[in-house]
Amino acid sequence: MANTPQAKKRARQNEARFQVNKARRSRIRTFLRKAEEAIEAGDKDAAAAAVRALQPELMRGVSKGVFHKNTAARKMSRLSARVKAIA
Repeated sequence: MANTPQAKKRARQNEARFQVNKARRSRIRTFLRKAEEAIEAGDKDAAAAAVRALQPELMRGVSKGVFHKNTAARKMSRLSARVKAIA
């Protein structure tokens, strides 16, 4: 356990940041799941709309430091390709 005042404050800050990042990650995963479900259902319009809604959320996660830029780009690329492949 933290002993110094500085270490105690860092522990409080770390817990607060963890909670905020956890909420952000959860929100992004929800958008991802909706996109995945639309793709699995084979509904191209719904899938395209879900991917368009996901993109700003992913980018916000990148700018807030929750995801790495390349991770978000890879996810968007793969999802876009899957949407495009829907007949």
